[in-house]
Amino acid sequence: MRYLDLITALFATVLLVSNVASTKLVVLGPFTFDGGTLLFPLAYIFGDVLTEVYGYRKSRRVIWIGFFALVLATLTFQGVAALPTPEDGESRRYGEAFGLLLGLTPRIVLGSLLAYFAGEFANAYVLARLKVRTEGRFFWLRALSSTLVGQGLDTGLFLLVAFYGVLPNEVLLTVFLSNYAFKVGVEALMLPVTYGVVGFLKRAEGLDAYDRDTDFNPFRLA
Repeated sequence: MRYLDLITALFATVLLVSNVASTKLVVLGPFTFDGGTLLFPLAYIFGDVLTEVYGYRKSRRVIWIGFFALVLATLTFQGVAALPTPEDGESRRYGEAFGLLLGLTPRIVLGSLLAYFAGEFANAYVLARLKVRTEGRFFWLRALSSTLVGQGLDTGLFLLVAFYGVLPNEVLLTVFLSNYAFKVGVEALMLPVTYGVVGFLKRAEGLDAYDRDTDFNPFRLA
């Protein structure tokens, strides 16, 4: 498995960068979403590649690696934000800015972790089961179906846990629809690239995993 470590590293990097970029809301044409949405769809594309080529077991392991990377980054940011800063004006301004950006509230932290966990495992599960059902055909349909389920759970859970009762319901609905449409749209546009990467990896690794007898318990790491 010459490329599994590279894909794992890229997957974790996308998660961490997206998490930091999510601290800013942006407007792009008709869409309103957090900045992490620009990059986060790549995490689901990596998830599709991992499950399609290496199977659910390897994908499960990588998802857990990404989860612990997110926990470590979050705890580090929270700890640094809580530490006192020097008393001079410039250091204080930088410290306050850091706290505003990366000293995330517990609801945002919890929402981010729950959304990631549920969305990524749902994406991997749907793709793996559909691959067996379709005998490996219609990758485009399987990839889009798993994204519709995974991104729906991810986006909905995060907004409910992090912002329900804080933002008006109509704003939450607008942000959900914008995020969901943008993420699914990016995956659809990237399908030709995903096809190319999947084909290359199957040939290079000599793998094309089918999860016919797989235990899909997300907590079973053996």
